[in-house]
Amino acid sequence: MPAILQRRPWLLAAAVAVTFCLGACSGFSDRTRGALSAITPYKVEVVQGNFVSKEQVEALKPGMSRQQVREILGTSLLTDVFHKDRWDYVFTIKRQGVNPQERRLTVFFKGELLDRYEGDPMPSEEEFVATLDTRKKSGKVPQLEASEEELKKFTPKADSKKADDTTAATNLPPLPAAYPPLESAR
Repeated sequence: MPAILQRRPWLLAAAVAVTFCLGACSGFSDRTRGALSAITPYKVEVVQGNFVSKEQVEALKPGMSRQQVREILGTSLLTDVFHKDRWDYVFTIKRQGVNPQERRLTVFFKGELLDRYEGDPMPSEEEFVATLDTRKKSGKVPQLEASEEELKKFTPKADSKKADDTTAATNLPPLPAAYPPLESAR
């Protein structure tokens, strides 16, 4: 046995412990690996740009002023310094459990008036909201109305309510004539 191990026996014990620990790391079964792969980290929802709906695009008419276009679509995400007669509306969204979406709309002006627009087909507001809903659909619609028999379960009995009010009033201690001051007198 080397001299260093004779003087420090704990060093041998530490080396053996480290060896066993490293060997245990390779002992994961396929079942354990499958369970660990099911755990996914949280991914931040990223929304960039302006959502432009089909209804907003349909409201655009050639000859509108820049201000009218801005009121309908909002301020553009990109305004190119070199192309002052072009506004680009870009919208991207990345959410966990939903396919990433990217849509583009480009508006062209001649002077101060809208000339034309081009871009991706835009969804209606209703279609867009439906794509964002990641909840699983059960297909079962709950009953939203209660029958007369169910409502009768919740109506209070007149005699028991009066009896409860009178007993509650008699069990309360009397109110004080005056309350103590909030601050001490100096």
